[in-house]
Amino acid sequence: MTSAPIEERVRARVITDDPLYRAIPVALRFAPAEPLAVRIVFPPGLSPEGTENEWVFSLTLLETGLQSPTGSGDVRVWPAGRVQTVVELHSPEGVAVVQFDSAALRRFLRRTYAAARPHHPDGGTDGPPVSAQGMPRARR
Repeated sequence: MTSAPIEERVRARVITDDPLYRAIPVALRFAPAEPLAVRIVFPPGLSPEGTENEWVFSLTLLETGLQSPTGSGDVRVWPAGRVQTVVELHSPEGVAVVQFDSAALRRFLRRTYAAARPHHPDGGTDGPPVSAQGMPRARR
């Protein structure tokens, strides 16, 4: 049995030099067929072509970035205080810095882990051990 794709709609803030931030709707997507990837989809109009702008990167990168700075190359993620997380996206057109509520990202990750763990008929799971916050724990 394959789980359905997950989509979580959240508000994010585009960080610029302007003291007023711009809030935008963003879709966070996960497909069990691609269990190691997450997608952040920005609305049409933010890209030069006026189409949806989708970024695909590692689920682990997002998870790690909630707790400490991580990433290199096109995507970097780090915590910004206790309740915010920043995602920095690099492309040939420039750099976008987007701030998310960490709670929304954690909620999305919990849903992805629940969908990614194979379920057994006896009610158990075959996935990684999960912490109290719903995040996988490293096996020892």
